[in-house]
Amino acid sequence: MPAIGYALASEDWPGSELVRLARRAEESGFEFASISDHFHPWIDAQGQSPFVWSVIGGIAEATERLRLGTGVTCPTMRIHPAIVAQAAATCAELMPGRFFLGVGTGENLNEHVLGDRWPAPDERLEMLEESIEVMRLLWQGGEQTHRGRHYTVDHARVYTLPEEPPAIAVAAAQPNAAELAGRVGDALINTAPDPEIVEAFRGAGGGGKPCYAMIHVCFGEDEDEALETAHRLWPNLGIEGELTRELARPAHFEDAARMVPKEKLAETVPCGPDPERHLEGIRQYEEAGFDHVWVHQIGPDQEGFFDFYAREILPRA
Repeated sequence: MPAIGYALASEDWPGSELVRLARRAEESGFEFASISDHFHPWIDAQGQSPFVWSVIGGIAEATERLRLGTGVTCPTMRIHPAIVAQAAATCAELMPGRFFLGVGTGENLNEHVLGDRWPAPDERLEMLEESIEVMRLLWQGGEQTHRGRHYTVDHARVYTLPEEPPAIAVAAAQPNAAELAGRVGDALINTAPDPEIVEAFRGAGGGGKPCYAMIHVCFGEDEDEALETAHRLWPNLGIEGELTRELARPAHFEDAARMVPKEKLAETVPCGPDPERHLEGIRQYEEAGFDHVWVHQIGPDQEGFFDFYAREILPRA
């Protein structure tokens, strides 16, 4: 079994609750967690979207052992990579050895808010690679200048640095992104049990590096009610392909999600109280080559989820 972590969904909870949930995850036996970095939730029913860098500061104070990574930050448009470099360095200083930076090419949903043009996929990947270069340059310390195709950094210095720079995990849903992750990243992140992505990552230099993935579940004592909850709050999980990166507003995701039947979600989202259903979902990622899996519990019953996973799932990981 892969190592099992907890997914802190910024789309679901205000910052104060995310801090409490991180502490509960640690108390329940989870050793690592991810936290999503969004400006908008996917749909209005999810209802939240706190500023992730403020929340991480609260989590740093509320936890002692939990390892945390952003899942994921887009360091290319909404926030300049020099600012992300400073934010991530501060988080790593607050959480020595416990913070890593997950990055990706983003979604139009979050990145259009300043009125910038939404680039094509190949350009977004090029921007991501340069942004990683900028962040690592600034983490070297001292005054740095960078003049690239997409970014300029003018005699900038990040003064507050951790003893070791944070690892960078790169999200990839396509083989070309997985190749970039293997070549310049310290780990891989994905949201589907796709062995082709893992193979591309390993083949491009990712051998021996961690592979993270996220699975969405909805624990509940009644399986039908749990599926209803998952479909009400996260129907966007049934939207496939490029739409998830191209749609610009929660209202657009709501329009697309109306075409997603509950039965489609049931195929990929383990629902209910049967531990075998949850374990089977996690094993799919193991079979695809992932060695770390974050679990996102959909809905209000977080305490029931923690008790269930501490009792039935984590001892088998």
